[in-house]
Amino acid sequence: MLYDVRLELHYDYIASVHGDRHLVRVTPISIPGVQRVIASSLSFSPRPEQETTFSDFFGNIVTTIAYTGYHHHLDVKLTARVQIEDQPAAADLSPTLPRLQEEIAALWSLAADSPHHFLAASPRVPLDTAITAYARDIASRTGSVRAAAMELCFAIHRDFRYDKDATKVDTGPSEAFALRRGVCQDFAHVMIAGLRGIGIPAGYVSGFLRTIPPKGKPRLAGADAMHAWVRVWCGVHAGWVEFDPTNAMLAGPDHITIGHGRDYSDVSPIVGVLRTSGGHHAKQSVDVIRVE
Repeated sequence: MLYDVRLELHYDYIASVHGDRHLVRVTPISIPGVQRVIASSLSFSPRPEQETTFSDFFGNIVTTIAYTGYHHHLDVKLTARVQIEDQPAAADLSPTLPRLQEEIAALWSLAADSPHHFLAASPRVPLDTAITAYARDIASRTGSVRAAAMELCFAIHRDFRYDKDATKVDTGPSEAFALRRGVCQDFAHVMIAGLRGIGIPAGYVSGFLRTIPPKGKPRLAGADAMHAWVRVWCGVHAGWVEFDPTNAMLAGPDHITIGHGRDYSDVSPIVGVLRTSGGHHAKQSVDVIRVE
């Protein structure tokens, strides 16, 4: 699958801002055998006085921008062409949960994709007894780690309602779990917390998801969105497998990865500091277009 991706982030500041610095993580990454970024371009308005790009510990592309002068808005624009490989369905080679613990204990690697980084609580995903109990009950009815993750993915989709007004960007998984409502970020965090609570390594994936309009309806420009899903370490032989609890499915050829992390804080699209006396209004527009 070949896709053209366009993203626009727009911030209007109520009062002028200055002295601001930001980390921007919106550029897709190339993943051998999974996705290849053919070309990408990231631009800012106003033009930053300082701009650098680097790869962080998890291999995500991070662009830093800084301003000293005053400005009233910030526009971030990304364009990219990405090739996604259609992966064949894989057999479930994952072990039982007790066997998974043995495999983790025998693994000494601390590389970026090591499961050891994704077992404990992280800044945005504390371990929660209620979520752990929920996940343990679901996992007890399955025979393998992958099956447990798939059933938890299905359960969250079934038991939670997608409601963009129920939570905010800083809502924690415990609150979203109590509400049984939220958005893709909340569903991903709840699933991560549940899996880690029962000893299964799980991480956060930030990316784009192509949406398909109803039959007979035109595709709306800007209707696609940034998305979040979950990657689960299913043992030495199965490796990392990605699940989308918002849509009750394995991640597939319509999922375009920006980056990986322990939770949202590792791959937030933009974060920074600035000097101002007021708030701001933000808008986001995403287009994911399949190139025939």
